[in-house]
Amino acid sequence: MHADDAAAAVSHAASTSFAEHVSRHHPELLPAGRSGAHAVLPAQGSTVLTPHATTIVALTYAGGVLMAGDRRATMGNIIASRHIEKVFPADEFSLLGIAGSAGIALDLMRLFQVELEHYEKIEGTLMSLDGKANRLAAMVRQNLPLALQGLAVVPLFAGYDTSQRLGRLFSYDVTGGRYEEQEHHSVGSGAAFARGALKKLWKPGLEEALAIRVGVEALYDAADDDSATGGPDVSRQLWPVVYTVDDDGSRRVPEAQLAAAAGSIITARSVAGREA
Repeated sequence: MHADDAAAAVSHAASTSFAEHVSRHHPELLPAGRSGAHAVLPAQGSTVLTPHATTIVALTYAGGVLMAGDRRATMGNIIASRHIEKVFPADEFSLLGIAGSAGIALDLMRLFQVELEHYEKIEGTLMSLDGKANRLAAMVRQNLPLALQGLAVVPLFAGYDTSQRLGRLFSYDVTGGRYEEQEHHSVGSGAAFARGALKKLWKPGLEEALAIRVGVEALYDAADDDSATGGPDVSRQLWPVVYTVDDDGSRRVPEAQLAAAAGSIITARSVAGREA
């Protein structure tokens, strides 16, 4: 066979899904297989004391979408980490936030990044935003056996749709159910409190700078009522991890900008408290 024909045959045979390839040949390397065939798992419904990533918020703004996550991981009633990062760029035009069992969530995030990179190399183009959301749903579904053992992963996915030219966001349940959300959403232990704040603070057509403040303030409100969510930590200079994505791609919001946003929120609330 001619070299070019052989290369074409290999390319045709190659799956566009890296996760599917690994599941066929090395399933033990997938997040759902990390326990190993002989691992002893707790009984269904019992609580597993492993680090858990907590609150993530996402919201659309004029020209894009923003995602923010606090920096706290908990293990039962203990703060396991004050420095964990829960929001990552999945590729050039999408973001992934993780909540739930931290170790498996981080494995899922890395696998998803490779999945998108693999598809781009095989097909020579970026996967559509809907395609990315569906691939992530399949990966979450693969983790269902561990979710039933208390090791659930609940991601939040957002991206800039280059065909529709707008920001979109998607939530998931532990069975891999995929739901497109409108305007804003939150997942994790402080989600109910963050969602309440987003309902009051979000407005159509927000400018990016104001959207950043809204995201930080929603996490601040969640931290005020949920002990597993960490608020802006002025003494340690720890701020949420915030990314935006628009037609120029994803961007991590600089620490200085987050410090300024958090500072203005704290000052405004201090003044309001004195005047009350």
